[in-house]
Amino acid sequence: MIPKGKLIIIGGHESKGEVDGENLTIHKKDRSQSHFEILGRLISQIPREHHVIEIIASASSRWQQMEELYINSFKGVGFTQIGYIKAENSEDACDPASIDRIQKCHAVFFTGGEQNKLISKLAETPLLTAIKNKYFADKDFIVAGTSAGAMVMSEVCITGGLIREAIYKGDIKLNKGFGLIKNVVIDTHFIKRGRFARLAHAVALNPCCLGIGLGEDTALIISEGKSAECVGSGMVILIDGSKIENTNTATVDEKTPIIVENLKVSILAEGCRYLLQERDAICLTEHSG
Repeated sequence: MIPKGKLIIIGGHESKGEVDGENLTIHKKDRSQSHFEILGRLISQIPREHHVIEIIASASSRWQQMEELYINSFKGVGFTQIGYIKAENSEDACDPASIDRIQKCHAVFFTGGEQNKLISKLAETPLLTAIKNKYFADKDFIVAGTSAGAMVMSEVCITGGLIREAIYKGDIKLNKGFGLIKNVVIDTHFIKRGRFARLAHAVALNPCCLGIGLGEDTALIISEGKSAECVGSGMVILIDGSKIENTNTATVDEKTPIIVENLKVSILAEGCRYLLQERDAICLTEHSG
């Protein structure tokens, strides 16, 4: 089934004053867009008098503080209709009032924190079902997530793991994500936290999945689950394992390093568009130096 809505996955950003790894200050740089500006640019194209955004901060242990900071940040870029949906347990995730708010809003924004918190609180709940149903049915609906809130969007979700000089069996932890997009696995804070080996490991274990490594202050805007536009000041690293020729992931023991041959790596930056199914860049905008 092809989704009619748009998905925005954001790499996050760290600096002083952060909450659970998320910087909530809007930074102005050449050609840089904060995730508030990225979301705002897209929502502003929807021909409605008021645009309603609902924030879900269930990934954070300090969700009340996250709520306040994100509401203030969205107001800072001009949004006036900003709500917060509390989803801290199964009872919250079944609340008819929250589901009604999803049906009436124009965008849902998942904050950062811990992937497992989001999965445990929302997976297979009526609230997540309402979000997914609207995402697949409404062309003007947007689902956005930053950091952990981006990583849970795929069917296969990285929830943790070790980063070492070599890759070993058991170094990575995977879980079932929200499933809004198929055949990808997403990692965030990708460049700053040195997560190339972690994402490569995930792809080696799931070669049908395209690895998406999002740099900070960078996002992919995904339309119809297949066309991805890169925006922001950083880069996106794509790891394609569809042509892996030699790997010992299936037979290796815990003391032997993992090898993977013939991974294909691509680098995207703002101005690139990428076809996820064909795994091909179709448009590159040249920037003058």
